[in-house]
Parts: sequence; C-alpha cells; structure tokens
Amino acid sequence: MIEIKHIQKSYGDFHALKDISLTFKTGETTVIVGPSGSGKSTLLRTLNLLEVPESGILKNGTLEVDFSSKISKETMMAIRKETAMVFQSFNLFPHLSVLENVIEGPITVLKLSKTEATARAKNLLTKVGLADKLYHYPDPLSGGQQQRVAIARALAMEPDFVLFDEPTSALDPELEAEVLRVLKELASEKLSMIIVTHNLDFAREAADRMLFLEDGKVGFDGPTKDFFASTTDPRIARFINSITI
Repeated sequence: MIEIKHIQKSYGDFHALKDISLTFKTGETTVIVGPSGSGKSTLLRTLNLLEVPESGILKNGTLEVDFSSKISKETMMAIRKETAMVFQSFNLFPHLSVLENVIEGPITVLKLSKTEATARAKNLLTKVGLADKLYHYPDPLSGGQQQRVAIARALAMEPDFVLFDEPTSALDPELEAEVLRVLKELASEKLSMIIVTHNLDFAREAADRMLFLEDGKVGFDGPTKDFFASTTDPRIARFINSITI
C-alpha cells in the first residue's frame, strides 16, 4: 500500500499539488485523469520521488518519507525499487538488445544471476507478445513494441506498484491498442498499477478506481462506474466531453 498525506508541490508561484492525501491499495488499478496542468504527472512522479514535494508524508509499505526533512539516498533507492515507472518516451537503452534492456535492472539492482534474470525476462517478454524480438535492438521496433519492452522491464523488477505516465500518448491508435491490451491483461491479473492517461475508454474497461485532478486538487476519488455516472458534476462532465469530442 502507498499512502500520501498533505502533499504540497510548487514550481515557483505555480502550485501543482495542493494538500493532497490519498491511499493506493495493493491489487488495484487506479487511473488518474484531469485537464492539462492539473497535477497528474506531478502526483505520479511524487510516488517514486522523481518529484520531491516541499511538505507532506509518503508511506510505501514499511518505508516512510517526511518531505520536510532531507531524504537519504538509501531511502530514495528503496522507494524507487518498489515503484517502477513506465514513461511515455520508452527510455530504452539503444545499445542493448530487448533482452538486455530487461535483464539490466534485475542483475544490477536486485543482484540476480544472469541465468535467473534471463529466465524472468523471457517469460515477461513472452507475456507482452515479444518472444520473437529478444535479440533485436530498440530502434527498428515500432513505438508499441518499444513500450511493451519498457513494461516488461518494469515488471522484471517485481515492484509493489507499477506507475505509468501517459504510456500511449506518443503512439498512433493501432500501436496504442497493442499497449492497452497488455495493460488490460495486467489489470485483470490484479497487478498494482497507477496510470495517468487520456484514454477514457481504457479507463472505463480496466480501472478499479478513478482519480480526477483539477487545479492541483482531487475533484473525484471513487469507483470507475461512479466517475462515468457523474454527469451532474459540471467539472467532470466538461472534462469527459472535452476528451470524447
């Protein structure tokens, strides 16, 4: 479980997150939506300390961070070990093969043997439909294939939570569908996921819970069906209409 309390984050005079308190349960898929600039990615990146708020508390399992104090390197590494991030830009190592990209973390961070890491990576790459691409390099792969490698790489670390920051925003619709299919399968397996996305159809199908952010505040937090039934809330109705038009 991840818990945050009274998180505040600013960039100069811009207040990105305003007194945010939330709990994310293990085995749940949470989708975060909201207008551009509402704080979605900032919130997500706070959970694995890619963004460090000015104040507030972060708890991840037995780990706890008080943002009013200096964060040790050891604590930061421990938090990131439990919260793998998948970015919209893939961030694969171009000089490493698909298989090498996936085994790098388990070997260097988790200290697995190459044999163990390779077996884990092959299973995950099969899971995301890339068993025939093990020895290919990233550049010739499609964007959808590269993002599926990035997902396998995150899963190979066996984190408590996987965080996705707009994982399909750089893809055309056909390639987006490839990645969303994998995410839906992972959601059905009760992988703990927190996903920032603009794709409301995916959210409707795969999310257990919806978070709606607006102006750095939580405007909705509840079951997915309740979010899409919130037609009487003008903020949510306006947002849904802006996405589906």
